[in-house]
Amino acid sequence: MENSNYKVGLYIRLSRDDGNIESDSIVSQRSLLKQYVKENNYIVVDEYVDDGFSGTNFDRPSFKRMMKDIELGKINMVITKDMSRLGRDYIGTGELIEKYFPKNQIRYIAIDDGIDTFIDNASNDIAPFKAIMNDMYAKDISKKIKSSLHSRMKDGLYVSGRCPFGYRKNPINKNHLVINEEQAVVVKLIFDLALKGNTYHYIAQYLTEKKIKTPASYYHYVWNKKCLSQEHGVWVDTTVKAILTNRIYTGDVVQGKTKKINYKLKKFVKNNPNDYMIVENTHEAIIDKDTFELVQTLLPKNVKRPEKKRFYLLDGLLYCGDCKHRISIRYQNKTGRSYTTCNYYRTYSKYQVCTAHINNYERLEKVILDNIRDVCKKNLDINIVKNKIHNTEFEDNMLKLKHQIECLEHKNNQLITNLDKIYMDMLNSVIDEEQYVRISEIIKKEIKNNKLTIEELKTELIEPNKIDKNGIENYMNEFLSMNDPTRELIIHLVEKIYIYQNKQIDIILTFKNTI
Repeated sequence: MENSNYKVGLYIRLSRDDGNIESDSIVSQRSLLKQYVKENNYIVVDEYVDDGFSGTNFDRPSFKRMMKDIELGKINMVITKDMSRLGRDYIGTGELIEKYFPKNQIRYIAIDDGIDTFIDNASNDIAPFKAIMNDMYAKDISKKIKSSLHSRMKDGLYVSGRCPFGYRKNPINKNHLVINEEQAVVVKLIFDLALKGNTYHYIAQYLTEKKIKTPASYYHYVWNKKCLSQEHGVWVDTTVKAILTNRIYTGDVVQGKTKKINYKLKKFVKNNPNDYMIVENTHEAIIDKDTFELVQTLLPKNVKRPEKKRFYLLDGLLYCGDCKHRISIRYQNKTGRSYTTCNYYRTYSKYQVCTAHINNYERLEKVILDNIRDVCKKNLDINIVKNKIHNTEFEDNMLKLKHQIECLEHKNNQLITNLDKIYMDMLNSVIDEEQYVRISEIIKKEIKNNKLTIEELKTELIEPNKIDKNGIENYMNEFLSMNDPTRELIIHLVEKIYIYQNKQIDIILTFKNTI
């Protein structure tokens, strides 16, 4: 094929780990590639640039766009500075160069590595080993960065991106914290209020009432649209607790609370508190250590909530139709009646974030049950039921679902490790290519099936209150024949109930019908 017949895509990538290498900069790569295509009279169709993306995976926007253009036939040639720009995952990169590109008749050139898939040369033969070296380089870089971070943490250097409320980064040394005087005043006030025995909730309400800016408001983050008119924001209990229990205000740095699973995954898990990296007296304290320790003894402890004295058929199913928070049911001793109220309003009533949504519970329950009965009667016909209900399995145990997902994800990680191992075995001639293909296909199929199962389980986590068609028919028959429906029956029939300030009620049933 003549050079003028090639439709070239130039792929350029630079990760944050490579950012300090001048020869790999975006400008440098682009200059090299353009000079190469000019010398060889190639026609450039498009340029694909992923700036700041790791090569250890292929979840990159411009790379995905390039692959789509290959599928559409827009380009039939890909040029990179070297193989590491294409990717540092040796299995993925090997699959691209040895299988995907040839299958789609794509010519691939890595200039610095001397690789050209349309020319039979020695550089092409060692391409798999270069891919492995690139992967090892990425792993090595990850280890070095991790080691460097740990070393800096041990030295008491602050390495997190965002500063804790009350501090800012030293303009001369970004790894050293200095006091933010405006915010430090608030931190001291919070500790003073705690010393007087006040609860998290009281402190949060006090700060909001005094129109003191929340930590989120300093970052221009609005967590609730109804608070847009309040520039200072609304303080919540969890924010107050986080400040009162943060040892950093005593001048000590506590880091390493989480860790990355491995260099190819972005997921973080919590470390054991015994593994935290704590260095004392690294910066100026806002709160002295004695005061901090005293406050810890005064803070409310997590205690088990007492059992509810009264049983309500619709408890846990009621939601505010306006702010979407839960609606609680409370008993009034004076009247001997129960009434509903929006939890969000009840907690932050002073700040007009919502309205009360007060209703007599007994009347509300009767109206809702009558409506559900009417819907069940209309949908009792088997054909209508089959059209309205998705045939999905009801699973009420959320912990069981989460455990199944975790087990499958762990199993997939092991399978990926096995896939890496057999690829190395093939390269080391422990097994031949035919054996590798056969075993890898089995492993890949199992990984794919596990992923599909995980997605299905995640769907059940989002919508757990589904039952099968026969089950819903049985429950409807039971409901229509009973004067006093059971709690179990109600939670099988009802997903959520939205109550609006104007008394409108939306009942979301498990078989996709809205009243």
